Amino acid sequence: MFKRNQDRKFDELRPVRISNHYLRNVPGSVMVEFGNTKVLCAASLEEKTAAFLKNTGKGWLTAEYSMLPMSTQTRSSRESVRGKLGGRTHEIQRLIGRSLRAVTDLSAFGERTIYIDCDVIQADGGTRTASITGAFVALVDLFRHMIKQGLINEIPIRDFVSAVSVGIMQNQVLLDLEYEEDSQADVDMNFVMTGAGLFIEVQGTAEHMPFSIDQMDQMTALARSGIAQIITLQKQVTGEIRS
Repeated sequence: MFKRNQDRKFDELRPVRISNHYLRNVPGSVMVEFGNTKVLCAASLEEKTAAFLKNTGKGWLTAEYSMLPMSTQTRSSRESVRGKLGGRTHEIQRLIGRSLRAVTDLSAFGERTIYIDCDVIQADGGTRTASITGAFVALVDLFRHMIKQGLINEIPIRDFVSAVSVGIMQNQVLLDLEYEEDSQADVDMNFVMTGAGLFIEVQGTAEHMPFSIDQMDQMTALARSGIAQIITLQKQVTGEIRS
């Protein structure tokens, strides 16, 4: 019978650790760890908004994502050296930006731009979901710094947001796939959800075998449970935020 590493249960998250105030010179910075996956997330502020929002009074939030050359088992060259971003990188950084904008009031911090930088230090599956989880905490810390500076009066976030992967392997639904599982899974999905249980994005692919509506329901229920646990951990780090 199929068994997970460390005898982890099918509905069990890997050990999750969220360490904020990680970088000395960045007001919002987090090291987030899902098992052996480690991502450094930083949130910083620029005193101008995106060109298409100029003179609207609204700000913008955008994300960049990268993997260090030795974050995986085999070294990969930096995309900056290759001269262009890969399709996967574009997809993930747009996902991070969309996920955070979905819960942020962009009109509340003036014509400024918030940059979210997510750098994968070590990859063992779930780097995009870990990035979203850590980036949210970094964003909250940045807003708290802006309150201290008198730039805003309250945290302009409507709800918590986090993400987790689920999948099917050997006909078993699994929560929070590590790389060994992800690379062999028949179905691979990523869920991004709010603290209220609302969906922001669902990405799903049948890698080998199509899946049924019953299996989809099982994966959705497992993702909701996992994200609720992760958001509890986020709240332990950030404290409650005003909605």
